[in-house]
Amino acid sequence: MPHLDALETRPHAQRVAEQYARLPAQLAYAREHSPAYAQALAGLDLSAVTDAQALAGLPVTRKSALIEQQQACPPFGGYAAMAAGAASRVFASPGPIYEPQGPGEDFWRMSRALYAAGFRSGDIVHNTFSYHFTPGGFMLDSGARALGCAVFPAGVGQTEQQVMALRDIGATGYTGTPSFLKIILDKADELGIALPRLNKALVTGEALPNSLRQQFEARGIQVRQCYATADLGLIAYESQPGEGLVVDEGIVLELVKPGTGELVADGDVGEVVVTPLHNRAYPLVRFATGDLSAFLDSAGSCGRSNRRIKGWLGRADQTAKIKGMFVHPAQIHAIGPRHPALGRLRLVVERVNDLDHMTLHAESADSDAALRQAVADSLRELTKLKGEVCLCAPGSLANDGKIIDDQRPLA
Repeated sequence: MPHLDALETRPHAQRVAEQYARLPAQLAYAREHSPAYAQALAGLDLSAVTDAQALAGLPVTRKSALIEQQQACPPFGGYAAMAAGAASRVFASPGPIYEPQGPGEDFWRMSRALYAAGFRSGDIVHNTFSYHFTPGGFMLDSGARALGCAVFPAGVGQTEQQVMALRDIGATGYTGTPSFLKIILDKADELGIALPRLNKALVTGEALPNSLRQQFEARGIQVRQCYATADLGLIAYESQPGEGLVVDEGIVLELVKPGTGELVADGDVGEVVVTPLHNRAYPLVRFATGDLSAFLDSAGSCGRSNRRIKGWLGRADQTAKIKGMFVHPAQIHAIGPRHPALGRLRLVVERVNDLDHMTLHAESADSDAALRQAVADSLRELTKLKGEVCLCAPGSLANDGKIIDDQRPLA
């Protein structure tokens, strides 16, 4: 069976009609049960929100504002329709930003992306997303088990043990970042261990360069990618390489001019704004992810009829996703007060040997190795990622307001 269900192949006009028929009830539920939306949607005629233009008239909820809003109204900023104690789990993503997990077998709807990537009942999935703090591990875990797969909760790190488990358990599928899959396969080569059963992967959290995809395919591993967030779950997924990402059936996706709620023209790059249609636990409305993308005009070859986006085309703000983790400008700003000897700071993100690499450039009259190490420790503590530190002369960094300089190619 090439598709998970009939939703994927229904005529697109039917899809739009059915989604907008459902939308007013979801919006009304958010206003009735979420304190934040009781205020944001007060006085609006939600029964009239039955097309794209009407939806575009509603206020945008910005991910970039959640940290401050959650601090003012912990833990979810008033956006959840449940108390923290009623959630299945509560997670903390970098920021920190807190998210609830509501009820349901596949709360984040990840099974659709896994199915398109070739995962089926009876597969053994080696899941390398973290089960600690962030929901990534549970997102893929629940989606795989909803399909009838067995899951090995590998988590991150311990590369040699990862290889041994892949060999001993005979996992047929991998979920995680593409860079960590490369690290695992390189370690397997170093150890002289073959992994002949591993034949498919669903990757996310960072870019998948064509060069890296080709390396995986040369090993007999079919790799597909998806786009998901901790707040929203699955947003879009790949069915065939080079044909963009198919928008998930459980959301309404808009592209707006960054910093506004105004829709962009077809084909133009805009900020991804998402309204889930079924999530009663965390009923976000017009949630602006901060990511940029554009719609594709052409249909794919797989028979799925929903619209497609080009994938990740950058950030509307300076936030960067590095090794699957978001790094915010505020986290880099926070390094300065810890080290009075520092001036301007700029985090440069590059792609080196198909892996993300970050270097913090910090102005300082002091080039002492102890200071460099202390700054590196602060960088790792605040971002949860390891990076290099380059101390440079005062006044040498451009005074242009840029804190994160993401120099990675988009493909």
